[in-house]
Amino acid sequence: MKLSIIVPVYNMASGGKLAYCMDSLVGQSLTDCEIIAVDDASTDDSLQLLRAYEQKYPEKVRVLSLPENRRQGGAKNRGLKAARGEWIGFIDSDDWVSADFYERLVRLAEETGADMAGCDYSMVNSRSMEIGKVVRINTREQTGVLDQDKHRSLLLRPGSMVVKIYRHSVIRENGLCFPEGIFYEDNCAGPLWSLYFRHFEKIDEPMYYYYQDPESTVHRITRERCEDRMQAEEIFYRECEKRGFLEAYREEIEFRFAELYYVTTLFSYMQGVKHPRPGFVRQLRRGVEARFPDFRENKYYTQLVGPEERRLIRMQARSDLMFYLYYRAKLLARRWRAEANGRGKHR
Repeated sequence: MKLSIIVPVYNMASGGKLAYCMDSLVGQSLTDCEIIAVDDASTDDSLQLLRAYEQKYPEKVRVLSLPENRRQGGAKNRGLKAARGEWIGFIDSDDWVSADFYERLVRLAEETGADMAGCDYSMVNSRSMEIGKVVRINTREQTGVLDQDKHRSLLLRPGSMVVKIYRHSVIRENGLCFPEGIFYEDNCAGPLWSLYFRHFEKIDEPMYYYYQDPESTVHRITRERCEDRMQAEEIFYRECEKRGFLEAYREEIEFRFAELYYVTTLFSYMQGVKHPRPGFVRQLRRGVEARFPDFRENKYYTQLVGPEERRLIRMQARSDLMFYLYYRAKLLARRWRAEANGRGKHR
């Protein structure tokens, strides 16, 4: 079989989300493929909907059901164990793809000898094939035969995993999988997997549709989600250490860890959580410094983290409490100004 498409599913039956995704998959122009839909212990009608697709398209759709919720990483791992295709693709169950998405990626990979191929994606807020905001995934400089410099670049900015296909033999031979039971599993898997592939090609077109539901609470920031991102980076670090990558790619691994474990999590936590706790802010700083005490000297840190963020992080290095109080006051002042401007417009 040419391709296995793995679809992790959890409570996506409402509003036609899952059906639209599945319709885009059963209608693919590449017919030599299987769609492995893994229901992650949904509590809505997702499993029944998937069974209906399995019954209607028995030659295409296979449905697996997990008895306990293992998050997307666990569902993807279950799908990988069952996959029979030469190539592996992943798709989020509320997204969809163009009719020739997988055919074109497989053809590109096989014509060029690549073992990984991808494209750009379109951010949309309605279900149609109309292109929305185009997001460029990866750069031309990251494609071709992957030498050490390109692997460094992919470690720093691996791009989304759902817009790519991967040669199954590389995944299998190197024991590649996803962290289970947490969000942000791709934050760990994406950069780590990239080190094992030897040739990457991409199509500069948005053939993947990333759906942004304006009423969704999926992306709401919580402490649990922040802790999951921290855990994903801890797993990433341990895997890099276990697999012997720390010496060759130390600067890149250091920055990737510091950026996601600490910088991104710190500011999203402070801005997104209603009542942030000073103790958690201190825990973030101590966690990154335990792994990489000199991360602020990393060349990528000075290049890729903005000057205002670096200033605030220097402030926290001097005093966790001073940073916390200053940043809280800054956010409150910003909200007051926004509310005052809003009142002024409605007078």
